Amino acid sequence: MPIKLPANLPAQAVLRHEGVMVMSQERAARQDIRPLHIGLLNLMPKKIQTENQFARLLGATPLQVELTLIRMSEHQARNTSAEHMDEFYHSFAEIKERGDKFDGLLITGAPIEHLPFEEVTYWDELCEVFDWTRTHVHSTFGVCWGGMAMAYHLRGVQKHMLDHKAFGCIRHSNLAPASPYLRGFSDDMVIPVSRWTEVKRDEVKAVAGLNILIDSAETGPCLVEDADNRALYIFNHFEYDSGTLKEEYDRDVAAGAPINVPANYYPDDDPTRAPQNRWRSHAHLLYGNWINEIYQSTPFDLNEIGN
Repeated sequence: MPIKLPANLPAQAVLRHEGVMVMSQERAARQDIRPLHIGLLNLMPKKIQTENQFARLLGATPLQVELTLIRMSEHQARNTSAEHMDEFYHSFAEIKERGDKFDGLLITGAPIEHLPFEEVTYWDELCEVFDWTRTHVHSTFGVCWGGMAMAYHLRGVQKHMLDHKAFGCIRHSNLAPASPYLRGFSDDMVIPVSRWTEVKRDEVKAVAGLNILIDSAETGPCLVEDADNRALYIFNHFEYDSGTLKEEYDRDVAAGAPINVPANYYPDDDPTRAPQNRWRSHAHLLYGNWINEIYQSTPFDLNEIGN
């Protein structure tokens, strides 16, 4: 089934070119089913790239999804045009004032992991978002820094700085094969990792109600379920395009920043060769399973979410 996107959103053309089913608002209105309402709180600087990445995964699921793009109310995007933000994004203040409710909410990462959470300029409003999800969102998915921030605010899980960047396609283990979120997953898999921080396995395990679903001996917990808050926290990047790690590596090399070649990404770790995508199938499985779990359990009447 298709994903419903605003008519002029750049992701429309990208996904159609890739063969992903995209539906117009007019056609969706003629279908006698309720679409799943999914919000994307986009904290990344490259808004359009992130929209494409998540819309691609949501649009591959067998259900109709209506995607709402959300921004922090006062924070101004520096790398995306004001026209794009004005046309396609809703501020959290608008969402809250309207009383909107969502079947699912994705909260992206942000390149601010070197800062203590409380020093982030929009931290107070983001904490308000986290608290709001408990009554207005059926299932929330925090990604990378967004997942760490949510786990910290709701569960007190600390993030810790690394002495070098965790960077590359890292092998992970499936610790919960019976989890509905890991339906169809292999026993192990490679996942793109790109971060300067980590959460520690023992500290996650010490919090009652948190369950590590995917873990890595090298880079620690990857996917954590927080059933009490109807939330998942993923600290790595299944949503990455084939070339995203290359873009990050090339950017840092050009800037003269200290960076290691992303591990297990290029053939023979040779950055002159084209990288290989070895995570795409698991990415579609994870987000498809998340959407399916929402569909199986969310109320038909959106107003009943949180009641």
